[in-house]
Amino acid sequence: MDILILIGLLFIFLSVSLPIGISLGLATLITMLATESIPTILIAQSAFTGIDSFPLLAIPFFMLAGTLMSYGGISKRIVDFAESLIGWVTGGLAMVTVLACMFFAAISGSGPATVTAIGSFMIPAMREKKYHGNFAAALTAASGSIGVIIPPSIPFVIYCVVSDESVLELFVAGIVPGIIIGIALMLVSYFTAKKNNYPKVDRNYGFRDVVLSFKRAFWALLVPVIILGGIYGGFFTPTEAAVVGVVYALFIGRFVYNELDAKSIKAAFMDALVVNGATNFMLGLSAAFAAYLTMAEIPVKVGEWILTISSKPWVILLLVNMMLLVVGCFVDNISSMIILTPIFLPVMKQIGVDPVHFGLFMTVALAIGFITPPYGANLFVASAVSGERMSVLSKSIMPFVAVMILCLMLFTYVPSVSMGLVNLLLR
Repeated sequence: MDILILIGLLFIFLSVSLPIGISLGLATLITMLATESIPTILIAQSAFTGIDSFPLLAIPFFMLAGTLMSYGGISKRIVDFAESLIGWVTGGLAMVTVLACMFFAAISGSGPATVTAIGSFMIPAMREKKYHGNFAAALTAASGSIGVIIPPSIPFVIYCVVSDESVLELFVAGIVPGIIIGIALMLVSYFTAKKNNYPKVDRNYGFRDVVLSFKRAFWALLVPVIILGGIYGGFFTPTEAAVVGVVYALFIGRFVYNELDAKSIKAAFMDALVVNGATNFMLGLSAAFAAYLTMAEIPVKVGEWILTISSKPWVILLLVNMMLLVVGCFVDNISSMIILTPIFLPVMKQIGVDPVHFGLFMTVALAIGFITPPYGANLFVASAVSGERMSVLSKSIMPFVAVMILCLMLFTYVPSVSMGLVNLLLR
């Protein structure tokens, strides 16, 4: 009964468009009043203690670093370098979009931010070269989802805080899957370009052009090297790395590229403050939600129910992935991570799945939700940037969704793809 009330209320509140934080808090409060004798002060206590976490400080600083880099001219230089590398092949501009998103993913840690930063340049460029607008926007939306898979990743940080796992290990686990997804999207772009006779980039790039574009983009490309190299080298924690990223973005945007003035710096700070305020509110009340789940033994009950369906690990993994894909269609990535981690993680441990491996394929499954209607945050951003209608984008995105689901199955059933580097470098 308590499971039905809690989950039922949560989806009712979400369906009437209440903010996720308020929905979590209200669902927890009403369920506690209806079914338990637990003091409701638990909600306030859990909300404050839930955000009193040093690793969580990485989130606002990564958000701020991403906005500063977007305003500071970094994304344009990344696009130019990517074009010099692969712009000359069939479907080159589309592949440039994917590669640029992969580079920017190693800076921003956010899917929608990646779509905004890269899409504002690449969607008009592809249209100018006679690419269909719906394809250009759908490709950018799909490529933006890599932003939460290639480290640093905000959902990775949240998962590790909720599950008490190593942020460093999950960051390392995301490297190879992020690259594989990027290659898969490039292959779709290549065959679509062949089918529709999309043109190549007019300019023939030589080695000298690649070197020159690399020099222009050098300071931008150094960002992920500093952030990830510092983390993996043990020089600073992910939270400290985020702060370093902010300082570095301010410096190169203001003094090297000269594109950050007082107005753009203020705009970048305001963008990060607004998003982080909403995120922290949601995180606090989700901690209360998770605390109630634990006290009411709901994860245990859900685990028992799943195990009654089948005792075969591959069936349970398939079932959990299907649930994650469905939830991702309706609830955003961060909220889903907070709600579902304490429910599914005990089940995964029971069938012998490594928690870091689960965090990786859970993030990938929920990242597909960025490009699946009706929620599809990346689709909304791509629609706003491109002017394409959501109904058209929802059809154009399907080949990319299919390829990403195939990648998800690979990561789920072949753990060495994501865990190989972790086992080699950290264990």
